Amino acid sequence: MTTDDRVGPPHLGTERETLRAFLDYHRATLAMKCAGLSDDDLRQRSMPPSTLSLLGLVRHLAEVERAWFRRVFEDNAAPMLWSPPGEIDFQAAYEASTSSRSEAFTAWEAEVETSRRIERAAGSLDLTGHQPRWGEDVSLRMVMVHVLLEYGRHNGHADLLREGVDGTVGA
Repeated sequence: MTTDDRVGPPHLGTERETLRAFLDYHRATLAMKCAGLSDDDLRQRSMPPSTLSLLGLVRHLAEVERAWFRRVFEDNAAPMLWSPPGEIDFQAAYEASTSSRSEAFTAWEAEVETSRRIERAAGSLDLTGHQPRWGEDVSLRMVMVHVLLEYGRHNGHADLLREGVDGTVGA
């Protein structure tokens, strides 16, 4: 992998600063795991029958950002990026056999920026939005923790996928 220029979370930050920093750290980890790889490398699948690939993870996490920030706090009806119209199918994002770095990262980076904008504009972590999939209200705090856990789980997958592509391990 390229150099590690991720910014670690503060050791003495507020709850919000800490959540924000850990989320950004995990976002940077995903990008770092994909750095320096070709589109073909990024599309390389783990093992049959799985369709899991680094590019699929980037696409999936774009959907996660959209589903948990944009759809909860701005537009409950915003369509998902790769799901069939009117559906929410997180598995659809994993099918990245015809995708490219440009397509996946452009979508993911746009959703991350929307998520950051929504979080920064919120008066507090107690801001409430509506999760349309559950038909329930949720707090910004819950959303940030949920998305952070998604990144943590999937960055573990990214570790294994990257090692399978070119043997690179660590961070």
